[in-house]
Amino acid sequence: MADAALHARILESLVDPVIVGDTEHRVIYMNSAAASHYTGGRSLMGTSLLDCHNENSRKVMIEVLQSFREGEDERIILDSEEKRIYMRAVRDESGELVGYYERYERPMDSAKE
Repeated sequence: MADAALHARILESLVDPVIVGDTEHRVIYMNSAAASHYTGGRSLMGTSLLDCHNENSRKVMIEVLQSFREGEDERIILDSEEKRIYMRAVRDESGELVGYYERYERPMDSAKE
């Protein structure tokens, strides 16, 4: 089994911003791409992801987390020509929800600009 340092290096190698939140929406990890992309950078660690979003986005995030508790594993929460944002459930060995990650992607055509 790979160790935590290897997992962190894998996440750090990604060019897309990735933020990991716990089941209370607290930021527990962000890769360097996320720290560079989001206003506040690493100072967001330990804060609520809900505080970084508008009211409509907060409602979506709360609803998606509930869906994860009910068994859903992933949802695209924004899909436009400029970007896609996914939320993905993170579960422990027994399948219990322990958090989620939010992944921000630029579609290939947008990434070339």
